Amino acid sequence: MRYDVVIIGSGVAGLYTAIALPKELKVLVINKSNPWECNTYYAQGGVTTAYNDEDIASHVEDTLDAGAGMCNTDAVQLMSESSQGVIRDLIHRGFVFDTDEEGNLLYTKEAAHSRSRILHAGGDATGRHLHFFLLNQNPHPMLSDTTVVDLLIEEGRCCGVETVTRGKRKIILADNVVIASGGVGSLYEYHTNASTISGDIHGICIEKGIELESMEMMQFHPTVFVANNWARKQLLSEALRGEGAHVVDENGYRFLFEYDPRGELAPRDIVSRAIFDYKQRSAKQVYLSCEDFESEYFKERFPNIYKSLNDLGFHLPKERVPISPAFHYAVGGIKTDIHGAIPDVKGLYAAGESASTGVHGANRLASNSLLEGLVFSKKVAESILVHSEHGCSENFKISNEPLELEGDKEKKDQLRRIMWDNVSIVRTPEGLQKAYEAIAKMLSEDVGRLLRLRLLTARSIVVSAQKRSESIGVHFITQGIKE
Repeated sequence: MRYDVVIIGSGVAGLYTAIALPKELKVLVINKSNPWECNTYYAQGGVTTAYNDEDIASHVEDTLDAGAGMCNTDAVQLMSESSQGVIRDLIHRGFVFDTDEEGNLLYTKEAAHSRSRILHAGGDATGRHLHFFLLNQNPHPMLSDTTVVDLLIEEGRCCGVETVTRGKRKIILADNVVIASGGVGSLYEYHTNASTISGDIHGICIEKGIELESMEMMQFHPTVFVANNWARKQLLSEALRGEGAHVVDENGYRFLFEYDPRGELAPRDIVSRAIFDYKQRSAKQVYLSCEDFESEYFKERFPNIYKSLNDLGFHLPKERVPISPAFHYAVGGIKTDIHGAIPDVKGLYAAGESASTGVHGANRLASNSLLEGLVFSKKVAESILVHSEHGCSENFKISNEPLELEGDKEKKDQLRRIMWDNVSIVRTPEGLQKAYEAIAKMLSEDVGRLLRLRLLTARSIVVSAQKRSESIGVHFITQGIKE
């Protein structure tokens, strides 16, 4: 099987790359489970865009401020300057953002934005609506229930992928491979990610000597309902706080102002650490209060949150919901240039959460993720159309390394606990070393390939965190032993 382009992942980055490639090309989109089991589907907040040309400078400044001095300024400028264009393209293709009664686009505001510039669809179901739309726009075939277990690289060129589908391995050759596989959520015990997001491809990149960047920068969402039995925890969108929800303790006290004068509208890393610290020192439960919302407006603006929490026994907006931070977004990832190309490997690209273009720096600005996926996947498609080459051989053999061994499931669960306890919101040198030693021990044991790839990715997060001794952005490290 040979293709012009193989795209790994069917989220916003993978699908927008696909629809930007002409039907005449032979393109295959691969997804690990069903097409909608991806982070895009679960995205609630919206898509950031510069409100107009005059707002570009402000959007860039907000992004740079959130990134704490670590952003790639050129990439941020490119993303903001391209934002209105990708929004117009979506609307031209037929996508419908929420509007008022007169048909004007509705913009909302989220933490650390200096103005309202975030578009949404279906109230709090932007990702779901956008994902469904892009699936229907995609003209290329899709291979589901398929896991990529290796990248085929020959003399500095990517030549395709090795996959497994229903237990059967096969080689798929391609002139170009696009990694749009998402982040690393399943490495953590508490996360908001789709079940398929586990950092496998990052581990393959480590094996191949492909550089990962800023892997210590893992973002934790401050307002998540974690008291359910699902692997994916229930996210409570930042737009709630942007439109008036409050974080309170069991006495109704809005303690966030003790940590930052912006209170609920401080950047996510500050709010997450504040909740973590306050719960530890006060031993009080923390809640999200939506009591200031009018009931009918809440149901219309946040229909999915309303239904999900109602199904769990909470009557929003009048009843408070207990919350905790949880892992949400991988800020770092596979290093690319601003066109999505991976240095030193021809024909290999990355876009979306799997990639590190440098736009997020040390901390992602709220709702910049869907925008990044749209802008840079389009750049990837443009690069492929200009630079695509042939020349790979067909001399690739299927590996005989076992994918899973007995005991792997227990070790995966152990890894999640290790990462949550030691490599999450607040880190210590002692905790990071403990995590490193535990991961190294598992890597020295007989484990299946899929677990090995997760362990390699987890180790890279730990090592990156150990190298950065000072706190910045979402990386917060203290010298004391974490209780």
